[in-house]
Amino acid sequence: MTKIICVCGARPNFMKIAPLVEAFGRTGGIETLLVHTGQHYDARMSKLFFEDLGIPEPDVNLEVGSGSHAVQTAEIMRRFEPVVMEYTPDWVVVVGDVNSTIACSLVASKLGVKVAHVEAGLRSFDRAMPEEINRLLTDAISDLLLVSDPSGLENLKREGVPDEKVHFVGNVMIDTLLKNRDRAEASEILESLDLNAEKYVVVTLHRPSNVDHVRTLSSILDAFEVICRDMPVIFPMHPRTRKNIATLGLGERVDSMAALRTPEPLGYLDFLKLMASSALVLTDSGGIQEETTILKVPCLTLRENTERPVTITEGTNRLVSPKTELILAAYREQLARPIDSGRTPKFWEGRAAERIAQIFAQQ
Repeated sequence: MTKIICVCGARPNFMKIAPLVEAFGRTGGIETLLVHTGQHYDARMSKLFFEDLGIPEPDVNLEVGSGSHAVQTAEIMRRFEPVVMEYTPDWVVVVGDVNSTIACSLVASKLGVKVAHVEAGLRSFDRAMPEEINRLLTDAISDLLLVSDPSGLENLKREGVPDEKVHFVGNVMIDTLLKNRDRAEASEILESLDLNAEKYVVVTLHRPSNVDHVRTLSSILDAFEVICRDMPVIFPMHPRTRKNIATLGLGERVDSMAALRTPEPLGYLDFLKLMASSALVLTDSGGIQEETTILKVPCLTLRENTERPVTITEGTNRLVSPKTELILAAYREQLARPIDSGRTPKFWEGRAAERIAQIFAQQ
């Protein structure tokens, strides 16, 4: 029996861990322990996602909560170590690039437990991003690197990772999207927000480079003000973004835009329906670049770089520097000349978790 601890901690992790837990459960010879670090802990950022995705209650919840990068990472390590020592797993499986990913990888590695990283090899080449540091360090100490994007194979090869450690398995996040697409279609979120399909824009922003600096955030809001003249802009706010808008003195500005709506973060199914029916998505999220590619919805990523280049070369994504005039130029170009709906990247067909389970069955 192969014993595996599956780790999740933050909202982007939940869509990645759900198909893995299910696939491991269907595979003989694998026993799993699901650990939630509690990095995202409130109902909208955590509990609602578990319910929407049918993820079983975590076997262990470390209940770490928020904190600085150092405090949060250290606290996850402190609380995760005794779990590993008691359960004595053969593997710890981590997903994505959040603080929980690197923290639990470090604990496992130092205890001599093998680490598998799902979504390995992604690189923005921007070390000002905390996620980039987490990705680099996790990959460096992982024993099994499970790659979602062809660029990941190239990056790991260039970094000297032995071929036998690397497997191109596809994108587990897309497993979740495809499994839940019909259920999301039944959502009544458009009716509840009084929206017409393809007549509104969806926005998500949470990265420090966009929401921690008044000049950048003001520039983005300038663009939203113009877009709001054409159609509603739906901006479900990450708690951190909402707090920063208030702290930076931009609350009144946001409130003054009648067509800019700022609901609390939505559950997975409601947000999937909201994205799928939109005219355009503006985001700085990595996962949303992938989801819009499969949904064939145009996406403008308000960043200088992306660790998911396949969403540009094969998908519906376009990088746009977060400056007012550039955002508006890209928005107007999209309205005038819709981009090609793109192709479906290799292994983004809903069977990534199944491939990963088979790899573990053969270990």
